[in-house]
Amino acid sequence: MLRTLYYALLPLLILLIAIALACFISYFVVLSFGEFVEFRKIISKSTQILLILSILPISYYLKINKAELGFASLPVFLKQLVLGFGLGLLTLLPVFIALYLLGINVLDDTQLWTTGWVIKNAIISLLLALLISLIEEPLFRGLLLVSLQKKLPVMLAILISAGYYAALHFINSNTHIATQDLKLYSGFTLLTEAFTNLLNPAIFSAFLALLMVGIFLGVLRTQIKASLGFCIGCHTCWVWQIKLNKTLFNTDFTSKYHYLVSSYDGVIGPLVTVWLLLAVISYFIFRSLKKA
Repeated sequence: MLRTLYYALLPLLILLIAIALACFISYFVVLSFGEFVEFRKIISKSTQILLILSILPISYYLKINKAELGFASLPVFLKQLVLGFGLGLLTLLPVFIALYLLGINVLDDTQLWTTGWVIKNAIISLLLALLISLIEEPLFRGLLLVSLQKKLPVMLAILISAGYYAALHFINSNTHIATQDLKLYSGFTLLTEAFTNLLNPAIFSAFLALLMVGIFLGVLRTQIKASLGFCIGCHTCWVWQIKLNKTLFNTDFTSKYHYLVSSYDGVIGPLVTVWLLLAVISYFIFRSLKKA
């Protein structure tokens, strides 16, 4: 039990070290160059960069090679990206259709619709989605999941990595600190507020959905060797669809079915949680029947 708790909390320690360094770095960045973006956002981006940079030294220390992280050869990786993207369409597009048919998603008629405008937004959304996935998947379904899997049972490793993935989406602060009011400890003030946000009951619905997203991707990652490309492709497609949805549709929270989504992004919520849970259960039933 203590061993499991130790390995479960070790990533939290690494995260706290990264955020603490980011707080100091961000303070001196603002001190030297001025506040070109909000202080809290500089901390957030600095933390992401430090976590990405941690992949190589931690992988070296734990003797995790490229294949163990989940990276296949380039031709195979690119093929996985395409197939993963298709899986993303297959798994999330039905949710968007249901949200539209139930009147939760309402077409935004305030926009001046043109073919060029739609294509432009689709391309920008796709590039942003790919960037997000290339950052998050090597961290969560690569380094974190593989590290935990070396010490813990597979399903427990998937659950813990999914928990960190979901929680990090809600560790944030909305407080603005003016440049002239910045102190060396200001970042830690924001950090306390950011972690306190995890206790906000309003995020529970979205947290469960993102936890299920992490479990789905974790199962995908552990069932096929060197399959990070599938996870990146699937994640990219999901984020792309969500960003396009926010561009093209409005969420009607007065709908009698509004409880199926959360205010997080108008998509993530109980419907996604149940849908992906059914997908994972169906996969394991199919695998059991195939082995029988």
